[in-house]
Amino acid sequence: MNDETEKTHITDLPTVGVPVTDQARALDFYVDTLGFEKRRDAPFDGGRWIEVAPPGAATSIALIPTRGGLPIGVDTGIRLSTTDAEADHATLLAAGVDADAAIMRMGDFVPPMFTFRDLDGNRLVLLEQR
Repeated sequence: MNDETEKTHITDLPTVGVPVTDQARALDFYVDTLGFEKRRDAPFDGGRWIEVAPPGAATSIALIPTRGGLPIGVDTGIRLSTTDAEADHATLLAAGVDADAAIMRMGDFVPPMFTFRDLDGNRLVLLEQR
């Protein structure tokens, strides 16, 4: 595209998808374990369209069934923020969540963070906002 070419009309990033083998089980994990809220649960294409999000977040996560060979156990690229990585790390480990054994700390310019995996092994990162 050059400067004279019309640009797109993209304005937002409302939803990202995460592949799951069992939507009901995934919904329980994201809502009951992580504390997300259910934003949408509606019939869709012979199944369900389910979206969850941290309370107040602008972007939601769609729990996408793995029909058609969609892989699970992927690095989602999703970065979630917290006000207390240490407390959330301890809480998730105590709840039996597959999380890194230690919080990554890389000095003053990189926030404390750790990776955890949902019930299908999809990787998400939780980082502390300062």
